Amino acid sequence: MQKIILIAGPTGSGKSELALRLAKKINGEIINADSMQVYKEIKILSARPEGYFNISHYLYGNISVKSNFSAGEWLKKVKLNLKKIIKKKKQPIFVGGTGLYFKLLTEGISNIPKIPALIRTKARNLNAKLGNDKFYSLLIKLDPLVQNKIKENDTHRLIRAYEVIIFTINL
Repeated sequence: MQKIILIAGPTGSGKSELALRLAKKINGEIINADSMQVYKEIKILSARPEGYFNISHYLYGNISVKSNFSAGEWLKKVKLNLKKIIKKKKQPIFVGGTGLYFKLLTEGISNIPKIPALIRTKARNLNAKLGNDKFYSLLIKLDPLVQNKIKENDTHRLIRAYEVIIFTINL
């Protein structure tokens, strides 16, 4: 089984520079594990690395912010890129700051079915109508455990939790 290297930490902590130095030293290639750096349009805000120094990088700036890109879709792309890297006999190095991505790499993904677009749209619209405070209160009524897992200002995760709850209730 191929071992992988994981480099995690907050934005601006030197992860990318470390990954580049390591990749040069051990014949590695770098896979992005930062949920913001996958997007084309937010290069500056995400501290995306500039110079690649002839080291292959994967999943940086290749998704539009207008597309629906989930952690599950990221994991699918990771699997495809890992195959390429391993086939080239290179060392995969994951670098980023998204805890969920590292959790997916180490623990796998939960078996939640794909949420229909209609439910996703309704969830986003309801959040926009109610605002995070009221939406959070509604979510806690549906699932009190949410209170321990998601912060009130984390709009993306609140909406996702609502989608999953509504969809799985209706199964």
